[in-house]
Amino acid sequence: MSEKQPSFSIKNWSHHDQPREKLRDKGKAVLSDAELMAILIGSGSRNESAVELCKRILASTDNNLSALGKLSLKQLMHFKGIGEAKALTIIAALELGRRRRGEEALQHYKIESSQSVFELMQPIIGELPHEEFWIIYLNNSNKVIQKIQLSKGGITGTLVDVRLVLKTGIEVGAVGIILAHNHPSGTLKPSEADKQITQKLKTAGNSLDIKILDHLIITENAFYSFADGGIL
Repeated sequence: MSEKQPSFSIKNWSHHDQPREKLRDKGKAVLSDAELMAILIGSGSRNESAVELCKRILASTDNNLSALGKLSLKQLMHFKGIGEAKALTIIAALELGRRRRGEEALQHYKIESSQSVFELMQPIIGELPHEEFWIIYLNNSNKVIQKIQLSKGGITGTLVDVRLVLKTGIEVGAVGIILAHNHPSGTLKPSEADKQITQKLKTAGNSLDIKILDHLIITENAFYSFADGGIL
Protein backbone atom coordinates (compact mmCIF):
# COMPACT_ATOMS: atom_id res chain seq x y z
CA MET A 1 0.00 0.00 0.00
CA SER A 2 1.53 3.31 -1.09
CA GLU A 3 2.03 6.07 1.40
CA LYS A 4 -0.18 9.13 1.14
CA GLN A 5 1.67 12.03 -0.46
CA PRO A 6 2.06 15.08 1.81
CA SER A 7 -0.07 18.06 0.86
CA PHE A 8 1.67 21.27 -0.18
CA SER A 9 -1.47 23.35 0.26
CA ILE A 10 -1.06 26.52 2.29
CA LYS A 11 -4.26 25.51 4.08
CA ASN A 12 -2.26 22.80 5.86
CA TRP A 13 0.39 25.21 7.12
CA SER A 14 0.50 26.58 10.63
CA HIS A 15 -2.16 29.28 10.99
CA HIS A 16 0.53 31.89 11.70
CA ASP A 17 2.49 30.98 8.56
CA GLN A 18 -0.37 31.37 6.09
CA PRO A 19 0.19 34.54 3.99
CA ARG A 20 -3.38 35.86 4.18
CA GLU A 21 -3.50 35.42 7.93
CA LYS A 22 -0.07 37.01 8.34
CA LEU A 23 -1.22 39.98 6.29
CA ARG A 24 -4.39 40.33 8.35
CA ASP A 25 -2.78 39.85 11.76
CA LYS A 26 0.69 41.35 11.33
CA GLY A 27 0.40 43.80 8.45
CA LYS A 28 1.76 43.92 4.89
CA ALA A 29 5.32 44.89 5.80
CA VAL A 30 6.15 41.53 7.38
CA LEU A 31 5.35 39.50 4.25
CA SER A 32 8.04 38.59 1.77
CA ASP A 33 7.61 39.28 -1.94
CA ALA A 34 6.90 35.58 -2.48
CA GLU A 35 4.20 35.58 0.18
CA LEU A 36 2.51 38.63 -1.31
CA MET A 37 2.58 36.99 -4.74
CA ALA A 38 1.18 33.79 -3.24
CA ILE A 39 -1.86 35.69 -2.04
CA LEU A 40 -2.42 36.86 -5.60
CA ILE A 41 -2.25 33.44 -7.25
CA GLY A 42 -4.08 31.63 -4.44
CA SER A 43 -2.63 28.16 -4.96
CA GLY A 44 0.42 26.33 -6.20
CA SER A 45 0.64 22.89 -7.77
CA ARG A 46 0.46 19.32 -6.51
CA ASN A 47 4.18 19.39 -5.79
CA GLU A 48 4.77 22.82 -4.28
CA SER A 49 2.90 25.48 -2.37
CA ALA A 50 1.99 28.86 -3.80
CA VAL A 51 4.81 30.46 -1.80
CA GLU A 52 7.41 28.00 -3.11
CA LEU A 53 6.15 28.50 -6.65
CA CYS A 54 6.44 32.27 -6.26
CA LYS A 55 9.93 31.93 -4.79
CA ARG A 56 10.91 29.98 -7.90
CA ILE A 57 9.47 32.64 -10.21
CA LEU A 58 11.23 35.42 -8.31
CA ALA A 59 14.51 33.50 -8.31
CA SER A 60 14.38 33.43 -12.11
CA THR A 61 14.61 37.25 -12.06
CA ASP A 62 17.20 37.39 -9.24
CA ASN A 63 14.37 38.51 -6.92
CA ASN A 64 14.08 41.75 -8.86
CA LEU A 65 10.48 42.98 -9.07
CA SER A 66 11.36 45.33 -11.90
CA ALA A 67 12.64 42.40 -13.96
CA LEU A 68 9.57 40.39 -12.97
CA GLY A 69 7.38 43.15 -14.39
CA LYS A 70 9.01 42.67 -17.79
CA LEU A 71 8.01 39.01 -18.10
CA SER A 72 5.37 38.41 -20.73
CA LEU A 73 2.22 36.36 -20.33
CA LYS A 74 3.84 33.41 -22.12
CA GLN A 75 7.00 33.63 -20.02
CA LEU A 76 5.01 33.50 -16.77
CA MET A 77 2.91 30.61 -18.04
CA HIS A 78 6.13 28.68 -18.68
CA PHE A 79 6.31 28.01 -14.92
CA LYS A 80 4.51 24.84 -13.92
CA GLY A 81 1.52 25.82 -11.79
CA ILE A 82 0.98 29.17 -13.51
CA GLY A 83 -1.91 29.22 -15.95
CA GLU A 84 -3.27 32.16 -17.88
CA ALA A 85 -5.47 33.45 -15.04
CA LYS A 86 -2.63 33.46 -12.51
CA ALA A 87 -0.20 35.01 -14.99
CA LEU A 88 -2.67 37.79 -15.80
CA THR A 89 -3.20 38.43 -12.08
CA ILE A 90 0.54 38.87 -11.53
CA ILE A 91 0.86 41.19 -14.55
CA ALA A 92 -2.12 43.29 -13.40
CA ALA A 93 -0.76 43.64 -9.86
CA LEU A 94 2.67 44.74 -11.07
CA GLU A 95 1.10 47.24 -13.47
CA LEU A 96 -0.94 48.75 -10.62
CA GLY A 97 2.27 49.12 -8.62
CA ARG A 98 3.97 50.82 -11.57
CA ARG A 99 1.08 53.24 -11.99
CA ARG A 100 1.04 54.01 -8.28
CA ARG A 101 4.71 54.97 -8.42
CA GLY A 102 3.95 57.26 -11.32
CA GLU A 103 1.10 58.98 -9.51
CA GLU A 104 3.12 59.46 -6.34
CA ALA A 105 5.93 61.01 -8.35
CA LEU A 106 3.53 63.44 -10.02
CA GLN A 107 2.04 64.95 -6.87
CA HIS A 108 3.36 68.51 -6.55
CA TYR A 109 6.29 67.54 -8.77
CA LYS A 110 8.49 70.42 -9.85
CA ILE A 111 10.77 70.12 -12.85
CA GLU A 112 14.14 71.55 -11.88
CA SER A 113 16.38 69.80 -14.38
CA SER A 114 16.49 67.10 -17.03
CA GLN A 115 17.31 64.65 -14.23
CA SER A 116 13.99 65.40 -12.54
CA VAL A 117 12.17 64.68 -15.82
CA PHE A 118 13.98 61.35 -16.04
CA GLU A 119 13.00 60.49 -12.47
CA LEU A 120 9.38 61.29 -13.27
CA MET A 121 9.14 59.37 -16.53
CA GLN A 122 11.53 56.45 -16.16
CA PRO A 123 9.10 54.40 -14.02
CA ILE A 124 6.46 54.92 -16.70
CA ILE A 125 8.32 54.32 -19.98
CA GLY A 126 11.91 53.38 -19.15
CA GLU A 127 11.36 49.63 -19.14
CA LEU A 128 8.75 49.23 -21.88
CA PRO A 129 9.44 46.88 -24.82
CA HIS A 130 7.83 49.37 -27.24
CA GLU A 131 8.14 53.11 -27.82
CA GLU A 132 5.79 55.63 -26.25
CA PHE A 133 5.76 59.41 -26.67
CA TRP A 134 4.53 61.57 -23.77
CA ILE A 135 3.78 65.24 -23.22
CA ILE A 136 4.36 66.91 -19.84
CA TYR A 137 2.52 70.18 -19.23
CA LEU A 138 3.98 72.71 -16.77
CA ASN A 139 2.70 75.86 -15.09
CA ASN A 140 4.72 79.05 -14.65
CA SER A 141 6.44 77.55 -11.57
CA ASN A 142 7.60 74.54 -13.60
CA LYS A 143 5.27 72.27 -11.65
CA VAL A 144 3.63 69.41 -13.52
CA ILE A 145 0.00 70.08 -14.33
CA GLN A 146 -0.63 66.99 -16.40
CA LYS A 147 1.14 64.34 -18.46
CA ILE A 148 -0.42 62.41 -21.31
CA GLN A 149 0.59 59.69 -23.74
CA LEU A 150 0.67 61.07 -27.29
CA SER A 151 1.50 57.92 -29.25
CA LYS A 152 2.45 54.31 -28.76
CA GLY A 153 4.40 51.79 -30.79
CA GLY A 154 6.60 54.09 -32.82
CA ILE A 155 7.43 57.68 -33.57
CA THR A 156 6.92 59.47 -36.89
CA GLY A 157 5.82 62.96 -37.74
CA THR A 158 2.45 61.69 -38.87
CA LEU A 159 1.62 60.47 -35.36
CA VAL A 160 1.91 63.91 -33.83
CA ASP A 161 -1.33 65.81 -33.60
CA VAL A 162 0.08 69.26 -32.93
CA ARG A 163 -3.37 70.81 -32.59
CA LEU A 164 -4.34 68.32 -29.88
CA VAL A 165 -1.09 68.86 -27.99
CA LEU A 166 -1.52 72.62 -27.92
CA LYS A 167 -5.29 72.51 -27.39
CA THR A 168 -4.68 70.48 -24.23
CA GLY A 169 -1.94 72.90 -23.19
CA ILE A 170 -4.34 75.84 -23.46
CA GLU A 171 -7.08 73.98 -21.60
CA VAL A 172 -4.85 73.16 -18.61
CA GLY A 173 -3.19 76.59 -18.58
CA ALA A 174 0.29 75.34 -19.42
CA VAL A 175 3.11 77.77 -20.20
CA GLY A 176 5.72 75.10 -20.84
CA ILE A 177 5.87 71.66 -22.40
CA ILE A 178 8.41 68.87 -22.09
CA LEU A 179 8.50 65.98 -24.56
CA ALA A 180 9.62 62.51 -23.53
CA HIS A 181 9.86 59.17 -25.25
CA ASN A 182 11.70 55.92 -24.69
CA HIS A 183 14.12 53.90 -26.79
CA PRO A 184 13.71 50.19 -25.93
CA SER A 185 16.92 49.48 -27.86
CA GLY A 186 18.87 51.42 -25.25
CA THR A 187 20.35 53.93 -27.70
CA LEU A 188 20.38 57.54 -26.59
CA LYS A 189 21.07 59.07 -30.01
CA PRO A 190 18.14 61.15 -31.31
CA SER A 191 16.83 60.15 -34.71
CA GLU A 192 15.90 62.57 -37.48
CA ALA A 193 12.22 61.87 -36.68
CA ASP A 194 12.88 62.84 -33.05
CA LYS A 195 14.42 66.13 -34.16
CA GLN A 196 11.64 66.88 -36.65
CA ILE A 197 8.90 66.29 -34.08
CA THR A 198 10.66 68.55 -31.59
CA GLN A 199 11.02 71.37 -34.11
CA LYS A 200 7.43 70.98 -35.31
CA LEU A 201 6.03 71.33 -31.80
CA LYS A 202 8.45 74.12 -30.90
CA THR A 203 7.41 76.22 -33.89
CA ALA A 204 3.71 75.70 -33.22
CA GLY A 205 4.08 76.35 -29.49
CA ASN A 206 5.91 79.64 -29.97
CA SER A 207 2.88 81.10 -31.76
CA LEU A 208 0.79 80.46 -28.62
CA ASP A 209 3.44 81.43 -26.06
CA ILE A 210 3.78 77.83 -24.93
CA LYS A 211 7.48 76.94 -24.86
CA ILE A 212 8.96 73.54 -25.61
CA LEU A 213 11.47 73.40 -22.76
CA ASP A 214 13.08 70.03 -23.40
CA HIS A 215 12.79 66.66 -25.09
CA LEU A 216 14.15 63.58 -23.33
CA ILE A 217 15.02 60.19 -24.77
CA ILE A 218 14.71 57.72 -21.91
CA THR A 219 16.10 54.22 -21.49
CA GLU A 220 16.08 51.92 -18.50
CA ASN A 221 19.09 53.48 -16.81
CA ALA A 222 19.95 56.69 -18.68
CA PHE A 223 18.59 59.59 -20.71
CA TYR A 224 19.48 62.17 -23.33
CA SER A 225 18.24 65.75 -23.04
CA PHE A 226 17.83 67.91 -26.15
CA ALA A 227 18.19 71.02 -24.00
CA ASP A 228 21.36 69.81 -22.29
CA GLY A 229 22.72 68.72 -25.66
CA GLY A 230 22.10 72.15 -27.18
CA ILE A 231 19.92 70.93 -30.06
CA LEU A 232 16.53 72.23 -28.92
